[in-house]
Amino acid sequence: MIVGDHRQIVIPDLGGFRSSSARLKGLRLIHTHLDGERLTGDDLTDLALLRLDMISAIEAGEDGLPGMMHTAHLIPENPGGEYWLLMDPVPVLETDLNFLKFIQALDEQFARRQSSRRVDSTERAILIRVETNPLFDSEASIEELRELARSSGVEVFDSVIQHRNKYDPKYLMGRGRLSDLVIRALQIGANLLIFDHELSPAQVRSITDFTELKVIDRSQLILDIFARRAHSREGKIQVELAQMQYLLPRLATKNTAMSRLTGGIGGTGPGETKLEINRRRARDRIGRLKRELRNVQKGRSQRRRLRQKRALPVISIIGYTNTGKSTLLNALTKSSVLTENLLFATLDPKSSRLRFPRDREAIITDTVGFIRNLPKELASAFRATLEELNEADLLLHVIDVSNPGFEEQILSVEKILEELDLSRKKCICVFNKVDLFPDRDILDNLCRRFDAIPISALDPGTLPPLLERLENNI
Repeated sequence: MIVGDHRQIVIPDLGGFRSSSARLKGLRLIHTHLDGERLTGDDLTDLALLRLDMISAIEAGEDGLPGMMHTAHLIPENPGGEYWLLMDPVPVLETDLNFLKFIQALDEQFARRQSSRRVDSTERAILIRVETNPLFDSEASIEELRELARSSGVEVFDSVIQHRNKYDPKYLMGRGRLSDLVIRALQIGANLLIFDHELSPAQVRSITDFTELKVIDRSQLILDIFARRAHSREGKIQVELAQMQYLLPRLATKNTAMSRLTGGIGGTGPGETKLEINRRRARDRIGRLKRELRNVQKGRSQRRRLRQKRALPVISIIGYTNTGKSTLLNALTKSSVLTENLLFATLDPKSSRLRFPRDREAIITDTVGFIRNLPKELASAFRATLEELNEADLLLHVIDVSNPGFEEQILSVEKILEELDLSRKKCICVFNKVDLFPDRDILDNLCRRFDAIPISALDPGTLPPLLERLENNI
């Protein structure tokens, strides 16, 4: 029982009660309205955000006796788009609803509706982008986020784009729209919100506390993909280093257990808090990873010097992620590098020997794909790998010309090359996946405009012009 005043009641933390995207909370809220009004917007918001089984407001007359009872409950996903159902008001003493039987049937309706969407993936996401620039292509950005989610094994149930004049400093999007998202997640069985932005630690905490859903941002999603795909020792060290640097400022207390004081034997005063210990351990781990990375890079430098002694020219394949770089390497060198239609399928650099028709040889290297707004933690961790491009005699820029946003991808790659001080290095542009391009005349014009060679890495018959250009440049 909670005692409030004529304005409001304050509901305590309900974290101890069952919480699942597939079920209601197992709580009902019955409260009084002193001015005879029906259920208010705040009441319905509480119903949705707290995932209550049901909410009822009982009118209290001036004589203190109860009047009509106004009731509402959430409903499963439906074509009309409504989130809740307002029941007809009835006098309190005439209420004949069998609540337990009714709520059990409602819970089963939610479960049945969600089972039609049930998938193997444990992560079921809603994608979110908040856009303040009306000229920015938000749809293309959300599509790229969808591909990132797919590469990470996440099932995408829905996506939302909200246009605003400015970002909300606490929630990024409007509080009302975030409330709608919570109900939407309940209706469709989503348990994860993925934002197409880099959220601050405070925003992640605020949104998580408000929605009671798992919240990650674009950077965290990319870090997760890298963690899944890295196989070499150097790649694993780089990814863990990037993750630790990302998580360090986000180590924060969310429950009282984290803030208990833990003093050691011989310690003076209260000792370190659990949070401080976690941060110190994270900083120590970052220091060890950096030392390990330097040791691994010494070996890479030695191998690079050996190549230079053999005087073999080096060609580095670069490009946006999932443009077909590994497929091209396999086609040119008869290698068997893993190729998948996923973003960041290749993380660890692969080198093979390329033999030209006139019996010349070169080393050709496949590098990690670039992407728009690469997380700064990853950019710094992989800088050593990308700096290998400094040793390349020639860059081969592979572009997926069948992608409608290929020009933006070109600009993203050129920006990263500029940051690495590689923009002056000799570069050949290759338009890949021409078999998926619909209009040959437009393709010819694009090739002339970008001075690019059209190929399909899956069709060896399209490669001789590229080999000839490579050999002439070498």
